Amino acid sequence: MKVGYVRVSSEQQNLDRQSDLMDILGVERVYRDKASGKDTARPGLRELLAFVRDGDEVHVESISRLARSTRDLLDIVDQLDKKGVIFVSKKEALDTRTPQGRFVLTIFGALATLERETILERQREGIASAKSRGKHLGRPKLVVPTQWSQVQAKVEAGEIRHVEAMRLLGLKKTSYYKLLQRTR
Repeated sequence: MKVGYVRVSSEQQNLDRQSDLMDILGVERVYRDKASGKDTARPGLRELLAFVRDGDEVHVESISRLARSTRDLLDIVDQLDKKGVIFVSKKEALDTRTPQGRFVLTIFGALATLERETILERQREGIASAKSRGKHLGRPKLVVPTQWSQVQAKVEAGEIRHVEAMRLLGLKKTSYYKLLQRTR
């Protein structure tokens, strides 16, 4: 039986392109995940591994859809191999029926790992660069401390009421009173 596996990294992404490929390849059953490939704790992948049996073929669009680390990729393919299941990747034209296919699988697995680590390294460098330039990272601050102090001084002096303070600071009632409790 031809079994397919499709994966995207987040709920917002779309599986259609990979699903269309599975139809073209004549895949009879497709397992899907919308989760990162950084580990193997994915429901669709677990179901696939439990379902496949001797003589089946597992098809993917590319090996990066199956795993992002060489170790995970080789472990998954080893599990498939022990069950007598063939692994086929369309993008890399890879078929584990041959010794050459298994060799190339190891190389592409290493490249997938390199790609993931490079992305993470660039991300860390970008964050460090932004911080060194004084750029604020994370959620924006609701209120600048000096602005809060000025408005609260007016409230305490009786010049304005809390409702006016909320409007001036651009805060909703809940946020305003949480901040008020923290500053008392």
